[in-house]
Amino acid sequence: MSPDSLTPGSVRSAAEVNEEIRALWRRTGGTLSAEERAEYELLVVEWAAAIRGAVVKAA
Repeated sequence: MSPDSLTPGSVRSAAEVNEEIRALWRRTGGTLSAEERAEYELLVVEWAAAIRGAVVKAA
């Protein structure tokens, strides 16, 4: 996943992003290459944003 694929304003749910993170780990067998590590880091940032968005909406 490239940074360009994260379109500002388009937010997936935390559950969707979490599933993608889990799929990445399954696909790689738990060992990430540098490129996969970068993808993982972007997903974690997206997941955190989704969590923050869910908390704000619930408030």
